[in-house]
Amino acid sequence: MKKFKDLLSVTLVSAMLAGTIAGCGNATEATSTEESAQADGAVFKIGAIGPLTGGAAAYGNAVCNAAELAVDEINAAGGINGYQVAYSKEDDELNAEKSVNAYNTLKDWGMQLLVGSTTSACSIAVSEYTKQDNMFQLTPSGSAEDCVKYDNVFRVCFSDPNQGIASAQYIDEHSLATKVGIIYDSSDVYSNGIYQKFVAESEGKNYEVVSAEAFTQDNNTDFSVQLQKAKDAGADLVFLPIYYKDASLILTQANTMGYAPTFFGVDGMDGILTVENFDTSLAEGLMLLTPFAADATDDLTVNFVTNYQEKYGEVPNQFAADAYDAVYIIKQALEAKGATPDMSVSDICEAVKSAMTEIEATGLTSSKMTWDASGEPNKEPKAVVIKDGAYVSAD
Repeated sequence: MKKFKDLLSVTLVSAMLAGTIAGCGNATEATSTEESAQADGAVFKIGAIGPLTGGAAAYGNAVCNAAELAVDEINAAGGINGYQVAYSKEDDELNAEKSVNAYNTLKDWGMQLLVGSTTSACSIAVSEYTKQDNMFQLTPSGSAEDCVKYDNVFRVCFSDPNQGIASAQYIDEHSLATKVGIIYDSSDVYSNGIYQKFVAESEGKNYEVVSAEAFTQDNNTDFSVQLQKAKDAGADLVFLPIYYKDASLILTQANTMGYAPTFFGVDGMDGILTVENFDTSLAEGLMLLTPFAADATDDLTVNFVTNYQEKYGEVPNQFAADAYDAVYIIKQALEAKGATPDMSVSDICEAVKSAMTEIEATGLTSSKMTWDASGEPNKEPKAVVIKDGAYVSAD
């Protein structure tokens, strides 16, 4: 499929150390990781922040679990530049203020590098403090443009605008629709940003946008009006640049009214199969743009999925893959500059920032990723479709 080089800024995830995944079975918790560190106590301290409880817990737990898994592997393989890695995570409950509190807790713990925050608004809020402290921040999944507005912040995932552009191109190039309806969350920077770029990119495509209806988090329980307008306009595909919990209600209500278009989402859709009391058969045929498919047959993906399932009892989603790659990106950047844990937080940040514009990485979410000083990644998008209750590659 087309590489979208013109729309996706560069992201390389570090060549995940040779023989990486073999050591997963010896995973340890953060506390035991610290106990097993060098006698002088010198360890790299990596923290992670995400919603571990609440409606977006599928995202936060995926990020924090996968970061932990990567740290365990790295420690089992000898650490970073000969030093072990200590790891700690904090819950922000999808709340920006609580995400800042989580950052301060991790800072008090001694965190030197941050994987997070998981969601855009929280990541933006925390970046005000990482900038002030000159701490390196790598968000695996914060996709809003402002997530990387400071030079100490980079990301693994695609930005919101790039997801909107890539979705429009994918629908067009694969002739998925003639008429497209859109339902989006105008109160959410993530959803609104994707929506706007999608509409702009849809101009001149071989489909027509026939309806675009908004909702907010104050009225996200009844989508009958939005669905009826899409149905009346003849939309044979409905684009949902929203999170999976709201999407599950939309699919349920569409089924009730006998409306069965193709539904197409982006990375926020990843997690819909985990929604409590949702009839997952209603998601059959749903497509989403994502850089990771758990059914891929390459060795790296197979080993990651196997080890993640063994440790956490579920199939990892794209957020997990982004976070796993994030830790290995940090590892590669630290090694590229010969960084040591006795360096100051600011000196580590400067070293890693410099390395990020020089390294090229291979990971779960792309076979080739690079960055420039903007903090934006470049990698080739993929699409998956839900088939028989599982995500499978659509390409």
